Amino acid sequence: MTLGFAVLGVLLIVAVALSLTVGSNPLALGTVLDVLRGGGSAEARYVVAELRVPRTVAGVLVGAALGAAGALIQAYTRNPLADPGILGVNAGAAFAVAVGVAFFGLRDISAFVWLAFAGALLVTLAVSVIGSAGRGAADPLRLTLAGVALGAVLAGLTTGMTLSNPDAFDRMRSWNAGSLLGRDLDVVGAVVPFVIAGLVLAMLLAPGLNALALGDDVARVQGARVGAIRVGVILAVTVLAGTATAVAGPISFVGLMVPHVARWLFGVDQRLILAVSMLSAPVVVLASDVLGRILIAPAEIPVGIVTAFVGAPVLIALARRRKASTL
Repeated sequence: MTLGFAVLGVLLIVAVALSLTVGSNPLALGTVLDVLRGGGSAEARYVVAELRVPRTVAGVLVGAALGAAGALIQAYTRNPLADPGILGVNAGAAFAVAVGVAFFGLRDISAFVWLAFAGALLVTLAVSVIGSAGRGAADPLRLTLAGVALGAVLAGLTTGMTLSNPDAFDRMRSWNAGSLLGRDLDVVGAVVPFVIAGLVLAMLLAPGLNALALGDDVARVQGARVGAIRVGVILAVTVLAGTATAVAGPISFVGLMVPHVARWLFGVDQRLILAVSMLSAPVVVLASDVLGRILIAPAEIPVGIVTAFVGAPVLIALARRRKASTL
């Protein structure tokens, strides 16, 4: 176990180094280190400090948030193929951004962040209300069905708005594909407290999720507060996935694939799964971002497209393994 975490730590360091050095203007690692120490040429300082450092930090934050959110929602719904978007987070964020661009003329990514976060939060609250309607308390199945239904409706409305307003579609095209390009430190710094709070809440919920895996009745006998755990999971997923989507747009497969691999390699203890997901998901996001920079250089492929191409075959292979497909 210790060796596994050490390997993940090394992989994360390597991914960060590649993110800082690889691109249309490749830099030696020594040059990057000189810039970080306050030296280097003006061009190198601009590339590293203004472009790649914010992009790399955004990739680490987005990856950690998506990995933790995926682990939480899979444990909560007891579905190893669940995704953070299953509660309508991505659809809510995209719909809010589309409204802002189409009707309020928003252009700046810094405005998208807060609008997307608000949209994700409102839609998740709506899913909770719909899933709790009628007899009995909300359960994972009802919340999942409510999230899928509301997400489908909002996705259709978003598509309708963007197709009827080509200018709006052009403005949000990069964000909607899932990209880390152009995220400055002001945008990244503004969401750091949300990501940290979400990750801390996720780790606090992990022991309770282990109890819930045995069933609600057994969890109550063990002293777990089932209702509070469920509310906490919904809040944590909203904060984590909503923030990640707000910063980078909807990035698919990371929150689905990474916890799946973590469960296969480290077992079903949610504390381990969450910790491994927080470490390994940034590696996946940064590696996909670097790959997107070099595949069709000097142009770039958005990270969301790369993760989809990489994640789909990996997930199919994992889903065929019985041990990786059960909770």
